[in-house]
Amino acid sequence: MSNINNSIIVKKQYENASNLNTRISIHEKYSTNKMGFGNWIFSNYEIEDGMSVLELGCGTGDMWIDKEQELKLCSEIVLSDFSEGMVETAKNKLHMFNNIEFKVIDIQDIPFENDKFDIVIANMMLYHVPDILKGLNEVQRVLKENGTFYCATYGEHGIIEYLSEILSEYGVKDTINKNFTLQNGDEILGKKFSAVTKLEYKDSLAVSNADDMVEYIYSLASMTTLNQVPKERVKDILVHNMVDGILNVPKEYGMFTCKK
Repeated sequence: MSNINNSIIVKKQYENASNLNTRISIHEKYSTNKMGFGNWIFSNYEIEDGMSVLELGCGTGDMWIDKEQELKLCSEIVLSDFSEGMVETAKNKLHMFNNIEFKVIDIQDIPFENDKFDIVIANMMLYHVPDILKGLNEVQRVLKENGTFYCATYGEHGIIEYLSEILSEYGVKDTINKNFTLQNGDEILGKKFSAVTKLEYKDSLAVSNADDMVEYIYSLASMTTLNQVPKERVKDILVHNMVDGILNVPKEYGMFTCKK
């Protein structure tokens, strides 16, 4: 798939919060690690008084909800996304903080001067970037000396791999985007940053309501082969794979911390 076509698909997928909220909901309801991935990611941030922060791909901005203490520590924070709809959603939720700026930004062309930010964040989005090394060059450029880059991602042996196995009769394949995963991320980041550390988050899904999982599946761009398949049939397959009323779905998530 060309970079242009991929960008169009990504922009369509994230033009509003609907699909993203569906995916967030399944994790909130059924994750076995009750800390929550977002809370775990945030627990690894080292935000000190007076720091400037740029988040790329902020999505709905939910990561910063109830983080008033950390927000107030920042001298400035820029919450940005490739999608105008996401930026607007984040702004509606966090507009009351005077030190937050909301911007539409492409990581491949960050509109800030060199050495501006103490922290740059890009969670669950680097695999979408058409030219990832160009994007990382931009991140490195706007980071201050000794600044930190945080980037969360998924692994290659999680939810999509599992779903492709149980739904294979309908042509579902493991087409997970492997441009930036827990398996290859350290090698990619090592080309641009001096110190890279991988942190892994232990978790899975224990789904008790198959209907919720059906909605999750149909929110995924990678499940287009199911468009002509009745949801009830997909639900039947999920129910068949339940054990004692629970569908156990593996998850593989984590993050990298990088120093300039």
